Amino acid sequence: MTTFALIHGAGGSAYDWHLLEAELRGRGHDTVAVDLPMSDPRAGLWDYADAVVQAVGEREDLVVVAHSWGGFVGPLVCARTRATALVLLTAMIPSPGEAPDDWWERSGRPSSGIEDDYELYLHDVPRELAERVLAHDGALAGNMSMERAGREPWPLAAWPDVPTRYLLCRDDRCFTPDFVRRHAKERLGIVPDEMPGSHMAMLSRPAELADYLVRSVARPARAKSSTRSTRASSSSVEVER
Repeated sequence: MTTFALIHGAGGSAYDWHLLEAELRGRGHDTVAVDLPMSDPRAGLWDYADAVVQAVGEREDLVVVAHSWGGFVGPLVCARTRATALVLLTAMIPSPGEAPDDWWERSGRPSSGIEDDYELYLHDVPRELAERVLAHDGALAGNMSMERAGREPWPLAAWPDVPTRYLLCRDDRCFTPDFVRRHAKERLGIVPDEMPGSHMAMLSRPAELADYLVRSVARPARAKSSTRSTRASSSSVEVER
């Protein structure tokens, strides 16, 4: 059995993962989704990571899944746990010393030109569900204070020694496929895996995302990790063509 630690993006919450959690648990795995301390103006990047680490506790066979802004947090969690894999789900890839607020310009991410949150992030999510998520996350975002975390340089000198995969969502309007392919190659030297879906594929395609995670990185019950890769995975798995 694998434990999936699910890290949401900026302005998101643990609730974003509830459909995927049900799918993964239905396949015999464990999940941990935690609200990052985005309302605490004193919290830095390590504080965000430690919130996840504390929630994970002593669980083994850990796979870290980081979404969007959570890409700045996922590798830090791997640095403080015995994670067996890291999956970046349409996520930002940090460079050493780079602050999250600086990533947008430094990465060369093109502007979407879309101002409506539903159209930008959730356009393939059923409207009723999308509105429920936007209302839930919007209420939390009203108290959001990420100034320190946003300005803080990413603290690792190098990528953690954990096998890493990147999952690109081909219908993502926030982090578009062409940008993501270039970003993953420039920052990690890998070719992303691909599946259909918007920026919030955990809500629009939870079953397909669960299948990808189980097939790609999950371990069967009682399996133990004997070695840790020093390289990011460069194989590409197509979920759907």
